[in-house]
Amino acid sequence: MNKKTVRDIPLTGKRVLMRVDFNVPMDKGVVTDDKRIRAALPTIRYVLDQGAALVLMSHLGRPKGVGFEADFSLKPVADALSQLLNQPVQMAPDCVGAPVEAMAQALQPGQVLMLENVRFHKEEEKNDAAFAQKLAALGEVYVNDAFGTAHRAHASTAGVAKFLPAVAGFLMEQELEYLSRATQNPERPYIAILGGAKISDKIAVIENLLTKCDQLIVGGGMANTFLAAQGYAMQDSLVEPGSIETAKAIITQAGAKLLLPVDAVVGDKFDAAANRQVVDVDKVPPGWRVMDIGPKSVALFSDALKGAKLIVWNGPLGVFEMPPFAEGTFAIAKALANSGATTVIGGGDSASAVKKAGVAKQMTHISTGGGASLEFLEGKVLPGIAALNAQ
Repeated sequence: MNKKTVRDIPLTGKRVLMRVDFNVPMDKGVVTDDKRIRAALPTIRYVLDQGAALVLMSHLGRPKGVGFEADFSLKPVADALSQLLNQPVQMAPDCVGAPVEAMAQALQPGQVLMLENVRFHKEEEKNDAAFAQKLAALGEVYVNDAFGTAHRAHASTAGVAKFLPAVAGFLMEQELEYLSRATQNPERPYIAILGGAKISDKIAVIENLLTKCDQLIVGGGMANTFLAAQGYAMQDSLVEPGSIETAKAIITQAGAKLLLPVDAVVGDKFDAAANRQVVDVDKVPPGWRVMDIGPKSVALFSDALKGAKLIVWNGPLGVFEMPPFAEGTFAIAKALANSGATTVIGGGDSASAVKKAGVAKQMTHISTGGGASLEFLEGKVLPGIAALNAQ
């Protein structure tokens, strides 16, 4: 990684403005999953241990951008962080303005201030320079530890870096280290697995990964479009007619590098209670739809993973949210866990799948940013990373 990190600049006596991704699930004003908060703790603790004061900023949900909305307040997050740190976390009434500036400037080394939701201001998502400058006034050093929002050119992720020395936190550093392995001089054999619903969402990822990996395994709903492009009748399965020509071109380009399902678990409706059966991909019955990869596909894909040195996975291989159609995705998750390879999971549904399969702790790295990791794998420059100071 060619970006400076918190280790590379003096922090003692400084006021550190840090962007975190505390967009966490909530229920009735209580944080129900603190995984993203815990992920930021190493950087938070390091900053405090260095004798700095810390100002934290984040977004939460999708408020209208016209001011305070109680449902999207970060106060419950400040309370959850206070418990984890075992120290008080002050809560600002807003993220900019004179009262907030006064609170920031009064912070003593070792103290923490949580700003209110940056998306209460429409200027945040517009990357408004004046708004970014107001945020920057709250600190002397900027640390970005929010990889999950690094693909957004917002005021708190990119704009602030124009006004302060800007470095990566430990979580950002770890994300860049592992995802870079998939795009720069990867260990070989290198296997990429792509799933999810739509091929149109991942065309750029497919094209980029085909130039990097030794084998590309495609499953999930997006495999149906590839199978349709090969002339199979997919019946009521999810297929993107507008992407069939693109799929044909990719099949030709990829040759033997592309591995598709050979059988499927099909259902007679999109429902956990659907009747189901296992069929070869050329025998999907009329009125039925593909819901998961079948046992032959699991064996084929698992065999392809043997001996791999690096495996990158983005997107589930079936409708794993429905237990009857989760077996294929879970079987591949377990194959990754037992592969001995460096395993990088691309966030979002893939992260949820390895967790539900009970093998999350056996993965080398699980990304905290689904959208950001996807764009990184596409080869895109992420604004929140580009804005950081180079080594």
